[in-house]
Amino acid sequence: MLRQDGKTKIMSYDKFIPYSLPLIEDEEIEEVIDTLRSGWITTGPKTREFEAEFAKYIGCKHAIAVNSCTAALHLALEAIGIKEGDEVITSPMTFAATAEVIRYFRAKPVFIDIDPVTMNIDAQEIERYLSTTNNRQSSLPKAIIPVHYTGYPCDMDSIRRLAEKYGLRVIEDAAHALPAYFNGRVIGSTGDITCFSFYATKNITTGEGGMVTTNNDEWAERMRIMSLHGISKDAWNRYSAEGSWYYEVIAPGYKYNLTDIAASLGVVQLKKADRLWQRRTEIAGIYNQAFRDIPELESPFNNFSNSIYRTDDFGPRTSDVGLQNSEPAPQLKGTKHSWHLYVIRLNLEGLSVSRNRFIEELKTMGIGTSVHFIPLHIHPYYRDLYDYKPGDFPVAYETYNRIISLPIYPKMTDGDVVRVVEAVLQVISRNRR
Repeated sequence: MLRQDGKTKIMSYDKFIPYSLPLIEDEEIEEVIDTLRSGWITTGPKTREFEAEFAKYIGCKHAIAVNSCTAALHLALEAIGIKEGDEVITSPMTFAATAEVIRYFRAKPVFIDIDPVTMNIDAQEIERYLSTTNNRQSSLPKAIIPVHYTGYPCDMDSIRRLAEKYGLRVIEDAAHALPAYFNGRVIGSTGDITCFSFYATKNITTGEGGMVTTNNDEWAERMRIMSLHGISKDAWNRYSAEGSWYYEVIAPGYKYNLTDIAASLGVVQLKKADRLWQRRTEIAGIYNQAFRDIPELESPFNNFSNSIYRTDDFGPRTSDVGLQNSEPAPQLKGTKHSWHLYVIRLNLEGLSVSRNRFIEELKTMGIGTSVHFIPLHIHPYYRDLYDYKPGDFPVAYETYNRIISLPIYPKMTDGDVVRVVEAVLQVISRNRR
């Protein structure tokens, strides 16, 4: 319905469309009940099943289930031997966890600005930093944590080339990137170590949870042991008929194990991963078509057409958009976006409102949104510790000031998607300069 607000007609709805909702169906509920009835509710056979199926899905040798992507990142850094004083390169355009795990070791997160098109860490800027550091003959960073922002893969060819040249390990923050591909390779299958998230908003969920993947036997063994108090292999099994009461503590580990209750959700969700991704892709395609000719905003559609590491051969593009015959959002050949997030960027010079006001107006119209992310270098901890200024990473800071994450999740109906589109277009229409 429409309501009057002064001279402006504003759409008002009884139903609020939240920024995100998980899709939990009868199969997940039944699997959880089966686990509860089994009597094994902490780490056990269901967790091992989830790990095996995940490794098969990704195409990697090892998958270790943990209670968060934060835990996965922490274990990965420990496994490769990060120590106090080491430097680890990463993006400022990420969640707190990516950098905080570096600080767990009293190591230094070295932020590198983002690419203005993809919003991923800029490989050219990484190279510039590494070459400058090398020229100073100081100690080089020990690792790079590229963040596959929104689910669109980083330029992994360039990053791996730099890692090989300068002797760095690569730990991929793939919290957004399931399923995603770069140049035909599944994210999580080819790098040193890759970390995934199954938080409530993610493409598949276990409520809270994560997974770490690698093809390295030594690192996998270390991460598995350290994920459960540093006690000897298969200690989780000591209460079963096949297990033994005896165990040994070989290192001061952590309490990072995933429970079978959570894993039972993951087992079912993983079977649906491709279907859930397809629905996200459909919604992204509808958004892209609706926003493609709106000068007051930039959609991810523009990112694909201008990508600095694109191939010339694109996959299917959307045609004239209608909900009945919309085509999938465009994908670069061999590169597949997971569409965990759909982030628009406002061209504020064409609007009479700020990004924050734009969000508030959408909220009054029943549309929930978010902002991903507030760059880490302007948060008090990093700002004060390293004396950062907003302009130290100008692309990340400028991008932050005009981004909005719109709802994109499989539980959305076509009607929900239309409402989001209409609300965005109406806010633009009444605030156009």
